[in-house]
Amino acid sequence: MDQNVWLVVLLLLPFLGSFAAAFILNTTSRNLPVVISAAVAAVALGASISCYPAIAGGEILRYQFAWLPQFGLNFSLRMDGFAWIFTVLILSIGLLVILYARYYMSDEDPIPRFFSFLLAFMGAMLGIVLSGNIILLSVFWELTSIFSFLLISYWHGNANARDGARMALTITGIGGFCLLIGFLLLGNIVGSYDLDKVLASGDMIRAHPLYLPMLVFILLGALTKSAQFPFHFWLPNAMAAPTPVSAFLHSATMVKAGVFLLARFWPALSGTYEWFLLVGLAGMLTLLLGAYFAMFQQDLKGLLAYSTISHLGLITTLLSLGSPLATVAAIFHMLNHATFKASLFMAAGIIDHETGTRDMRKLSGLIRCLPITGTLAMVASASMAGVPLLNGFLSKEMFFAEAVETHENSIFDTMLPYVATLAGAFSVAYSIRFIHAVFFGPKATQLPKKEPHEPPHWMRFPIEFLVLVCLVVGIFPAYSIGPFLQTAVTSVLDKQTPDYSLAIWHGVNTPLIMSLIALVGGATIYALLKGYLASCDDGPPILRGLKGQRVFERVLVTVSWRWARFAEQRLGTRNLQPQLRWVVFTGLIAGLLPLYLSGFEVRPFVWKGADPAFAALWVIGIGLALGTAYLAKYHRLAALVMLGGVGLIVCTTFVWLSAPDLAVTQLLVEIVTTVLILLGLRWLPKRNPEIEEHLSLRARARRLRDLLLAITCGVGMSFVAFAVMTMPVPDAIANYFLDNAYSMGGGRNVVNVILVDFRGFDTLGEIAVLGVVALTVYALLRRFRPAADSMDLPEQQQIQNRFDAERSDRDLGDTVREYLLVPSVIMQWMFPFIITLAVYIFMRGHDLPGGGFSAGLTLSIAFLLQYLAGGTRWAEDRIRIQPLRWMGGGLLIASATGMGAWAFGYPFLTSHFQYLEVPFIGKVPAASALLFDLGVFLLVVGSTALILVALAHQSIRINRLRAIELSKSEAAQEEATAWK
Repeated sequence: MDQNVWLVVLLLLPFLGSFAAAFILNTTSRNLPVVISAAVAAVALGASISCYPAIAGGEILRYQFAWLPQFGLNFSLRMDGFAWIFTVLILSIGLLVILYARYYMSDEDPIPRFFSFLLAFMGAMLGIVLSGNIILLSVFWELTSIFSFLLISYWHGNANARDGARMALTITGIGGFCLLIGFLLLGNIVGSYDLDKVLASGDMIRAHPLYLPMLVFILLGALTKSAQFPFHFWLPNAMAAPTPVSAFLHSATMVKAGVFLLARFWPALSGTYEWFLLVGLAGMLTLLLGAYFAMFQQDLKGLLAYSTISHLGLITTLLSLGSPLATVAAIFHMLNHATFKASLFMAAGIIDHETGTRDMRKLSGLIRCLPITGTLAMVASASMAGVPLLNGFLSKEMFFAEAVETHENSIFDTMLPYVATLAGAFSVAYSIRFIHAVFFGPKATQLPKKEPHEPPHWMRFPIEFLVLVCLVVGIFPAYSIGPFLQTAVTSVLDKQTPDYSLAIWHGVNTPLIMSLIALVGGATIYALLKGYLASCDDGPPILRGLKGQRVFERVLVTVSWRWARFAEQRLGTRNLQPQLRWVVFTGLIAGLLPLYLSGFEVRPFVWKGADPAFAALWVIGIGLALGTAYLAKYHRLAALVMLGGVGLIVCTTFVWLSAPDLAVTQLLVEIVTTVLILLGLRWLPKRNPEIEEHLSLRARARRLRDLLLAITCGVGMSFVAFAVMTMPVPDAIANYFLDNAYSMGGGRNVVNVILVDFRGFDTLGEIAVLGVVALTVYALLRRFRPAADSMDLPEQQQIQNRFDAERSDRDLGDTVREYLLVPSVIMQWMFPFIITLAVYIFMRGHDLPGGGFSAGLTLSIAFLLQYLAGGTRWAEDRIRIQPLRWMGGGLLIASATGMGAWAFGYPFLTSHFQYLEVPFIGKVPAASALLFDLGVFLLVVGSTALILVALAHQSIRINRLRAIELSKSEAAQEEATAWK
């Protein structure tokens, strides 16, 4: 297989595996989802490893699907050395986490759901590192926030899990929105959203007037994702997630996305005073505060969370310096931190799994019962502390070396060495505490689980492997990690790649002295604070009141309670009429403002005469519209009839103007909407004529205001329509569609070809909106409670049912069938004929008036008639309507048709047609647009049926309410009789 195609495989495999795991029916099945997840990670890891020879040779693998190439928006995948090493990191640690989770997760947990979310999260992170288009990167960026929210809230019965997930989603989601704004500005500066062009335009970007606002928005995205000060507080609250999630999130994914972004865009954005000030200040504060807070945590995972924040601050500080050698150190520490931090989190999970607690005040002497786990944790902690002969020491010494250098534009050069050494001492202190408080000292006697023991070997194997990596890289760095690091660094720095050494010993120099000071100082700090740490509450003694979570909650309260409540009181209302007034007014402004700002001029009106019959038709239509507006407040049914008459006038106009497609669609839409509205009118409260006759002056003024607004909007829409129709339009536009409808789209019906081919993307968006509207209507109707005076049957049906003693046992449809016996039989007989008509309209749509939308409305009318004829229970007992599956299937088919073009190297929704030889029939035209039209058809039917079902079930709900009231009244009568 072409290596470039492996990029698509790498990206799709986790999402396909997530989809497969989600549909495992046995929710407590453990082995099958693990096998699927491990196989996905292993195959993807193998595919990425197979790409290394090409990557090491300096090649950049690319695979691109044309999406909107004229706007620079393509589904572009790109793998260089930096993306490759992160891909291997994500997949390898992901594979180890999957193996670890097999033994960590409880049998009571919904295991398939966990692995489904984990694989989707893995795929989203791969999307970030492999994206070759910055807008696509932004999409995957948001996906990581969404899937991390689902993983953090996995145990959603826990309030801490829900709160932590909500906080993480809020902070990183807002950051992601800022990142999108920054990317849009960046693309505007460069003139392209292609990552290669952006990275090659550093000088242009830094000299542009929009550099600073663009930089601020991008940094907000990166710093929130990597939990940098002042956005660091969400990460410790995410510890309510299962430990496998924490291990994956803290080592290779999510929080690494921010520093990955900073390193990826370092060539284009760094080297300015603004970069150093913003990135450096955030990094140094995070480095120091994270390490300081970590020392005083009592929860094992809390300590590791703050240590992650501190190490991410170290990486951010290195990237701020503007030095290529500092960038090398940053990339190296990203890799080292992933290995020792993943192993430490999994060790903390084993401790929690075997003892039942993570509170270090209750843990002690576990080396006796967990000797192997304790030894592994000691090595990983030593690497985190920067002990020699371990990988953490090498990158931290490189950090110390950069801290003592003088950097251009640096105003913190004098304090950076002290900050680095102090943070290093804190790192040693909390690392020693992690080991000493948990594994040494007297044997713990207050553990929830009395007899802790070593876990199964395969649960411990991921830690063993990662600790081995820490040792091998720490002892043989040049041979173990050197070539891979060089490949990654070169892909980021290109010609700026400096000479650097990964030797263990560089002699006695300033960085070594700083390391020794940090080691001795950290040990001393822990020795002095050991007694205090064993009994103190969570949080540092000086900055205990500095809690970002409290600030976050106060901001949420202010925004959601005070500001939102104020806006709701001023603008919000539960009445439908004011809401519609705002919607209509906003639509009016949105329509007229662009025309006003663009200086659009209406061409002079030239009267060329009119056909008297056509003019009379429109006079009738205007009269019906005015009658509708007048009767709406007196008689809803009459207003609906007159409104339907207006629709028929419009339909006739389309026929008159030779637009049969529009006429057919308009007629079908009128039928469906009129019947659905008619069903809805059944449940509205009755009009009170007396109230209408005695309206207050204020009510009459409100109606006058609504009338003026309606007239203004009508005139405004007429103005816009007239302006558009009088625009000088080149004949080439119409001729293009007429000339190419058949040759490029395979259809003679130009309107249908435009909808499903030339403008297929618009149609895809429209049917998606239709589906959303149907779901919204369904959700609203589920909460709808009919007016009390609408619960009784209509007077005509009450007369019919006076002789029926079992009226309360049947729904409204049963009474309709009795009341309209002959029409109901006719409507039932029409069902197969209407289905045949729908198929006919669908099949002819590409060459004659018709198509998927019209056919979908036709079939919806068939369902409507069956509900009207037989009632809800009768119809649903005989017709298995599953609207959600119709809607989902239609959207999937339409989308899959568009994506199918990618397989042949064409842009999204490029259609293809050819003639097929059918036995006994001959050549038959076949176009891929027919599949797209099928998706439209299914979604239209599903959306209409969903609204129909929601309306029809009101009658069932009413009968249930009647039965409850009847049983209550009978019980009350029996109780009264008993008392007598």
